Amino acid sequence: MRDDARLEDLGGGIYAYMQPDGSWGLSNAGLISDAEESLLVDTLYDLPLTRRMLDAMSEATPAARRIDTVVNTHANGDHCYGNQLVSDARIITSNATAEQWDEVRPEVMAAMLKGADQMGAAGEFLKRSFGAFEFGGLEPTPPNQTFDDHLDLRVGDRDVELIEVGPAHTRGDVIIHVPSTRTIFTGDILFIDGTPIMWEGPVANWIDACEKIVALDPEVVVPGHGPLTDTRGALTVRDYLVYIRDEARKRFDAGLSAREAALDIRLGDYSAWLDSERIAVNIVTLYREFGDTSAPPGQMEIFDLMAELAR
Repeated sequence: MRDDARLEDLGGGIYAYMQPDGSWGLSNAGLISDAEESLLVDTLYDLPLTRRMLDAMSEATPAARRIDTVVNTHANGDHCYGNQLVSDARIITSNATAEQWDEVRPEVMAAMLKGADQMGAAGEFLKRSFGAFEFGGLEPTPPNQTFDDHLDLRVGDRDVELIEVGPAHTRGDVIIHVPSTRTIFTGDILFIDGTPIMWEGPVANWIDACEKIVALDPEVVVPGHGPLTDTRGALTVRDYLVYIRDEARKRFDAGLSAREAALDIRLGDYSAWLDSERIAVNIVTLYREFGDTSAPPGQMEIFDLMAELAR
């Protein structure tokens, strides 16, 4: 287990749980507490990681000794597989996220890793990206409350806004806004110093989500992956999305395949970000949005391409 995760006190009963360096599966989470009440933003990819996070939160504030409410920002496992450790809580997410809940179950991840040695380059990539996580013994724990668009909550005397901004990264992405402390938890709408991955799109929704974060004028932004940021981080992610959209469109119009486009696009400064190979997924999603009628690459083809790009 990695030992560099840390709980950061943001003040006013707000905490961010940060997992450097923010690469595959190393997501951030958060805690909003007031008057002995608590709201947990996301759980982690497996039980040991989630248990360690909950222990750190319990040590930091008595309010976290019993988690009252959990908000899952989306259905990717690194933001919800640990839910079974807080199954007594009210677990909230968007309706669209709830509909996507079982699309990639933990046993599927476990099976992929078990067979990775027979998958060539894709298998090596899978082991390198996900081999450190423990997918056995996980029981998917779905939400017990859902909403569309917007939901206002109270944590003690503190107002908390849940704002649905998906589909973007996934089908039903949610951001969490705490107006009194000018704090936003973004889930995977923001990857900081790491490459965003667009499983769903459309890209315009994700660009709009970044601009919505800026319009809320936060002082502190807790991204889904990577270090703490502010509005500048949201603008940088927006600029990446605009860049790959425009570059992908040029190649689509020129008749290149999604694979050819992913290999051809030069990322410039973005190439220094973690996991730049995710452009493979982003281009496939963009091509689908552009109306590509050819058969899309299969899952293993995409992992093969990411493995090639990562080299």
